[in-house]
Amino acid sequence: MKISILAAAAALMAGACSAQAANIEFWYGNTGVVEKAIQDQCAAFNAAQSEHHITCVGQGSYEVSMQKAIAAFRANKHPVLIQFFDAGTLDLMLSDAVVPVQDVLPDVKWDNYIAGARAYYETSGGKLFAQPYNSSTLLFYTNKTEFEKAGVTKTPQTWEEIIEAARKLKAAGSDCPYVTNGEPWSMFEQFSARHGLPIASEHNGYDGLDAEYVFNATFVAKHLQNLIEWRKEGLVKLASDTKAGNYTAAFNTGECAMIENSSGSYTASAKAFEGKYEITVGMAPMYKGYERHNTFVGGASIYIMKGRDKAEVEGAKAFLDFLRRPEQQMFMTAATGYVPVTNDVMDAIAKSGEANAPKYATAAVGIESMNQPRTPDTRGIRLGFYVQFRQVFMEETQKAFAGQETMQVALDNSKKRGDELLRRFEQTYKGVKLP
Repeated sequence: MKISILAAAAALMAGACSAQAANIEFWYGNTGVVEKAIQDQCAAFNAAQSEHHITCVGQGSYEVSMQKAIAAFRANKHPVLIQFFDAGTLDLMLSDAVVPVQDVLPDVKWDNYIAGARAYYETSGGKLFAQPYNSSTLLFYTNKTEFEKAGVTKTPQTWEEIIEAARKLKAAGSDCPYVTNGEPWSMFEQFSARHGLPIASEHNGYDGLDAEYVFNATFVAKHLQNLIEWRKEGLVKLASDTKAGNYTAAFNTGECAMIENSSGSYTASAKAFEGKYEITVGMAPMYKGYERHNTFVGGASIYIMKGRDKAEVEGAKAFLDFLRRPEQQMFMTAATGYVPVTNDVMDAIAKSGEANAPKYATAAVGIESMNQPRTPDTRGIRLGFYVQFRQVFMEETQKAFAGQETMQVALDNSKKRGDELLRRFEQTYKGVKLP
């Protein structure tokens, strides 16, 4: 009998120990070098401790990852952690499927996060809803080798200087001085932020669900019309105009000499340039006469989903703590070009003796760009159905680039269709207070 009691007690103890350990899932939406870096970090976490085990599952894209996670939440089959990008912040905040990370980890020094990385994911009261992870911002890259061939000795810092350099490059035989993908994040959102321009009323939606789009009446309209004229002149190409058919590839192969792109694209570009060209990295260009403001954080953050047991949440907390370590942020920067998100990482890079190493080329300039003076309109974008709006913006502006309508008409139509999305979202969450 005593043996049976001891055996039962041992079984109970074993069960209790196994219950404390957690097997958790983390869903992410990246592919390529970023996916490899994420998988490497997941493997490193599992190797560093034995209390928890994480399985990291790629979903192919941010949009697919969120759609699957919300559907899984409704079926009570959701992961503990989900990574999602900037555009869906408000949708996820109001979904009732996630819990603010600052509530789960109250003892973390969240003010150690750089302002440029945390603002997009904060509540109106300054509480972080998600932990910034693979954070990027828009940077300006040039092919210094091609510049020198064309006699361009200075890296452009303004749009006026870009066009001056583009004309010299074209005269020297370049078929593609500057290339853009025409997508809203790089061509419109980041442009508005650093020029201090509002995208929508209510400070881009932070102050209420009754926001309306206003970008069609800002300097954005003039800039996009300029791109049309410069394209006609042969100074600017869209991705679809290039031999590569992809704007990052067009730059990486040397077809195009200038590009505004995510800091997360740096590693692939630098690798492609090895032994062929020299790459330069700087902040995205301004128009003369405008004061520079912060660029938005891009990339993605990690949310904790509701409805998981205590052991799983403990595993999630341990993984988030692991990713927050300076050495893990340095690894992500070196592997991908994404920028660090906490203030102590730049000190760690400096102490490493590799501050000037190419693998950290985006760190200082990316943080500097995001930490420029901000206004209530450059905190971020807090607008409902914004993922869908980006598609609307692309559809309309592509018509303008194709000559089917003027850019002003395209922007006016984008505003009209965008406001319809905002009113639908407002009606969906009528009476709900913004977090």
